[in-house]
Amino acid sequence: MRKPNPERERLLVPHASRDPEIVKDTNLANEDIFEIIKKPPDVGAIQIFEKPEFWDSTSGLIKAVTTQGIATIHLPSGPLSLDGAQWHLLKNTLTNSRPNILGASIQNELTRQLMLDKDKKHSSYSWKFLRTVKRAFQATKYQGDTALIIPPFFKNAMRGKERIWGEEIATPQPTIINWSGLDDKEKLNLIPTLSASDNWILLTHPLGANNKPQPPFTEAQLVARADGKCSRHQGWRREGKDELATHSLTTEVWISTRGKLPEISRTAIQEALEADNTKDTPSLGSEDLE
Repeated sequence: MRKPNPERERLLVPHASRDPEIVKDTNLANEDIFEIIKKPPDVGAIQIFEKPEFWDSTSGLIKAVTTQGIATIHLPSGPLSLDGAQWHLLKNTLTNSRPNILGASIQNELTRQLMLDKDKKHSSYSWKFLRTVKRAFQATKYQGDTALIIPPFFKNAMRGKERIWGEEIATPQPTIINWSGLDDKEKLNLIPTLSASDNWILLTHPLGANNKPQPPFTEAQLVARADGKCSRHQGWRREGKDELATHSLTTEVWISTRGKLPEISRTAIQEALEADNTKDTPSLGSEDLE
């Protein structure tokens, strides 16, 4: 019996590669791997390399090389290692008409990220958990953190009043907020907007004494709370790894006191919080960019 939802196929080990009846010996007109990537042939092919190949992923004035899924970007402060997919995202979201803006933007995001890395109460939530939370209000906007770790399936990303990527839209958008990814000033600036709207979900660790729930502000109500593995390990952005951990911190989910969360969505969020997965899992959806 075939599974209705087959497991996602790992890109580096195609299922077809295990079956010689499927994979035929094929001669390609051009076997240069970089040209194949730019102009894929009409037939599928598996090419084996004895040594890792390096891909020049330079963008404008920013020199970068990608190998085995990890990009090394050369910044004024020194080389930065980053998940290759995240580097591809940054090249297409942080640029504008000025050729040197990408380097300055990444340097700014890195400076902020290094501060978050030192904060023991900061969490980089798993993409699987964030997708579950996102679906509750069909969120299109993310608040908090930096461009180095924000998932690509949010059309707009901000940190307080600072736009990281996306469009500036005057009307409130359905938003996911990582409270630990904002500083005190950014939180104060954001509270009036959240108090006047009801289409947001806020993620935080307990703010009260002795790990007790305490609203981040008056107009917030608690809808879910648990200690499951819904955060990625510190430093995942440098290695591209997807292991999950609790970091010994409880996670809470809050919404507006004027908002209503369908019970099916609340249950899904609670189950996602309590999940004991060891690794983050990719999406099989056809809409989300990932």
